[in-house]
Amino acid sequence: MKKKIVFIAGLLLGVMVSNEILAQESTGKYGSDSITCIQNNSLYYEFYKQWKKSDYKNESWKDALPSWRWVFLNCPKSTINIYLHGEKIMKQLIKMESDKAIRDKYIDTLMMGYDQRIQYFGKEGYALGKKGVDLYKLRPSSYEESYNILKKSVEMQGNKSKGPTLIYYFRSAEKMVKTEKAEKSILLDIYDQSSDIIDYNIKNAKNEKSLKSWENIKGNLELSIEPYANCEDLISIYSPKFENTPNDIELLKKITKKLDKRNCTKSELFFEATENLHKAQPTANSAELMGKMYIKKENYTKAAEYLKESIELCEDDNEKADAHFLLANIYFQLKQYATARTHCYQAVKLRPNNGKPYILIGDMYVATAKSCGNNDLTKTVAYWVAVDKYKKAKSVDSSVAESANTKIKTYSQYFPATETIFFYDLKKGDSYKVECWINETTTVRTSD
Repeated sequence: MKKKIVFIAGLLLGVMVSNEILAQESTGKYGSDSITCIQNNSLYYEFYKQWKKSDYKNESWKDALPSWRWVFLNCPKSTINIYLHGEKIMKQLIKMESDKAIRDKYIDTLMMGYDQRIQYFGKEGYALGKKGVDLYKLRPSSYEESYNILKKSVEMQGNKSKGPTLIYYFRSAEKMVKTEKAEKSILLDIYDQSSDIIDYNIKNAKNEKSLKSWENIKGNLELSIEPYANCEDLISIYSPKFENTPNDIELLKKITKKLDKRNCTKSELFFEATENLHKAQPTANSAELMGKMYIKKENYTKAAEYLKESIELCEDDNEKADAHFLLANIYFQLKQYATARTHCYQAVKLRPNNGKPYILIGDMYVATAKSCGNNDLTKTVAYWVAVDKYKKAKSVDSSVAESANTKIKTYSQYFPATETIFFYDLKKGDSYKVECWINETTTVRTSD
């Protein structure tokens, strides 16, 4: 036991002394004793390779340790492998150690390793992410230090941040809130910041494995924020801030974004913040939010005005598509079906892989089927074109397939019977033009 304590104390002392010497002396890559450095590098690496080859199950790491320690202390600039391999070695020591005091020394050394890696090999943001995650996992009581490390990492890395960094950034902040060292609002800020990073990586995933990994991270974060992001919480957090500075642009953006994201758009706070934001700084987004707000109030005419303004101001095709789809829903409510369909087609023109507009067109055909006919046949033909749209929806967008299939099954039962089409001199497979406002050509089918 004494030997272990002496070893650790010597290691830590050696690191501090070595750093001071290296800071003062202009030594080369391999330090003042390059031959011994190269020899020890080679020696520890041979044992490390044996350990790695065993899938880190044999005890070759113990043989690697003395030589690795020498390199770590005496030629820390020689290769980044000192830190990559040292991380594994130190974590193995931590895992094997039952004495808390000694284990803490090992954790300190691991943290020093990250600092030394940054000092000599850069990539500070990335290394800080690993350091913060490991500190939180290995020493949960240091959550405040972990939070500050991870905060800096995410600020530096942005969209290059790793998934675990984002998860433990939130968890460390959560502990800060629970111990009353931070306000609950920081969790919402971190959630928004992390969500943007996650969405970017999902959108730009290079392979299926990466995509699934980021989707899992997203799911984890969504579960984590759930207890803190209900409408009541959000309103209680932001109402006092809004009352103090009702015209603060950044605060207004934050309030409207958060309330909209959590579907808290019926609140008076959302109404007032959105209105103030649009007056002060009219943008496509603020106009869209005004539109959504009036939709909630069922003032569809006013909502349509703002959504048209949003489309005029907007430069992003996806956002334009969203606004067109909202407009389509509004005109559906107003029973202006042809106008609603026009906006659906505008939406799919801007975002061809979106099936929801086709679903809505199908729903409008269903809603007007009987009013568009005057006999047994013409009161049912609209179901043909409705099903056509549902099939189109699932062909371009797998996310709506379940809904589309349900509707196809339901409304196929409303097709005319074989007897009915025979009476009107039609047969299966014939081309047929559906009149009324629909004005589309389809194929004759039967329900039996």
